Amino acid sequence: MAFVSNGTEADEEGFEDAYENIPVASKMDLRCALEECTMALNLFLNNKFSEALELLRPWAKESIYHALGYSTILVMQSAMTFEPQDVQMGITTMKEALQTCQRFRKRNTVVESLSNLVSKQSGDQLTEEEMHAEICYAECLLQKAALTFVQDENMINFIKGGIKIRTSYQIYKECHQMYSLAASQGKMCSDTHYQFEGGVKLGIGAFNLMLSLLPSRVLRLLEFIGFSGNRELGLSQLREGASGSSIRAILCVLTLLFYHTYISLILGTGEANLEEAEALLEPYLKKFPNGSIILFYAARIDILKGRFEQAQETFQKCIVSQQEWKQIHHLCYWELMWCHSFQQDWLQAYRYADLLSKESKWSKATYVFQKAALLSMLPEDVVKTTGEDIVALFRQVESLKQRIAGKSIPTEKFAVRKSRRYISDNPVKLTLPALEMMYVWNGFTIVGKRADLTENVLVTIEKAEVALQNETKVTEYLADDLCLVQLLKGVCLKHLGRLLQAELCFNQVIQSEKRVKYDHYLIPFTFYELGLLYKEQGDRDKAIRYIETAKGNYKDYSLESRLHFRIHAALSSLKGSPVSTPTTPS
Repeated sequence: MAFVSNGTEADEEGFEDAYENIPVASKMDLRCALEECTMALNLFLNNKFSEALELLRPWAKESIYHALGYSTILVMQSAMTFEPQDVQMGITTMKEALQTCQRFRKRNTVVESLSNLVSKQSGDQLTEEEMHAEICYAECLLQKAALTFVQDENMINFIKGGIKIRTSYQIYKECHQMYSLAASQGKMCSDTHYQFEGGVKLGIGAFNLMLSLLPSRVLRLLEFIGFSGNRELGLSQLREGASGSSIRAILCVLTLLFYHTYISLILGTGEANLEEAEALLEPYLKKFPNGSIILFYAARIDILKGRFEQAQETFQKCIVSQQEWKQIHHLCYWELMWCHSFQQDWLQAYRYADLLSKESKWSKATYVFQKAALLSMLPEDVVKTTGEDIVALFRQVESLKQRIAGKSIPTEKFAVRKSRRYISDNPVKLTLPALEMMYVWNGFTIVGKRADLTENVLVTIEKAEVALQNETKVTEYLADDLCLVQLLKGVCLKHLGRLLQAELCFNQVIQSEKRVKYDHYLIPFTFYELGLLYKEQGDRDKAIRYIETAKGNYKDYSLESRLHFRIHAALSSLKGSPVSTPTTPS
């Protein structure tokens, strides 16, 4: 087997030389390590985060699984806090984990490395520990790459992160080949081989699933350097891993849950497989009834099913279940903010946005914009009771913007652009800003599960429409605001099954294209919505034509990447192979 060179990452991080022999089992053999790490995982899922770390720490520099588990928990913590010192601690710990895994990997001489290019090694030439060291090394490398992207915005880090991801991907592919070969020869009989199999299924599954989500223009570039993604293969590998009994089964479950409850909605068309998500979660709800991560996903599924009241109860249960990781509380606040927004309980939604703006480091600009947007939906006398100044809040947004991996966060850029209306001495109020942000996060797909709430939202939109039509003081933003109202109205009507009326609203936006001055994103998003409407009507060709127009005829607008992800998902469900981009439909 031609393993990826041990040199690149080792040289960069200054790894110690590999042992001539694997450390003696009396210290911590593979089986004992797996047993102890399973105990740590159970502690973690029971909200005993510090205890899990304490169990793993003593052996974190001597055992590959202790190193992987210990560093993974710290990486999760740093990703949730976004505090620079936590991110740095995560990176430092992951470097140490890589060093530990490196010592257990098979060490090739120069001659062996060259011969591997000609004839691949088989798994027979690796000991059990060496096989597991490869899979653990790949997992550590992938996590360190992710942290490298968020740590600093310089291009060197970006390139280093990309190299790590590619190396990790290559190791997973080669481990998969080794596993497949051994399985076909009936050699996967050791009691630790199913743990290796679980690692392979998690890695191959997650890589294929995530790569399959990427828009074709990105994927073409990645395929050129050796990446490719197959969605069905990814899902099947993760499902097999989730149904197994390896230590990584829960990680396969959590990856599938994240895909069904977040990725499918934010970067897709919203067609999530919630039945599978519930089935995956059920045994863990029984085993860890107070586990905050398990409760969080249970509540998220309730939201996606339109069971907002039940979701609110479960999120509150999740919050009180533990006090150690406040970051999980912040995730709950974000979801509760939307829960109340879907029900147009703007004041309660504002309270959660306010909590986030004060406690969470993730995106201050977004949280402050959300606060101002939610308050904008309330009568002035109610706003006064909060002690907030809406104009002052909008004016703060730009100063709070941050950069990740050298780029601005798209939703922050969007919030900054919208807030600029308030910079002048005579600000022009935004129209339905909370509902616009709801649309940006694909929230209408969720509200659409509840006809009663969708009707209520439609009433709010139509009131804004009448107010704009009766506006005596015409501003430079009027055409943009009217188009926004028609887009939101059309989306509501579509979810209520009033497709002809929805089509009229969408066409009104498209016919107003030349009058739009600032919110140019409205046009391609409207073409996309029209495409989904025609898909719902069964007119596949027309659906593809309109979605391809959104894809090919517009660029350099707000939230372009987000729309391209959704377009990719929509076209993937409509057709098997790409077609050429047509001109604008008449």
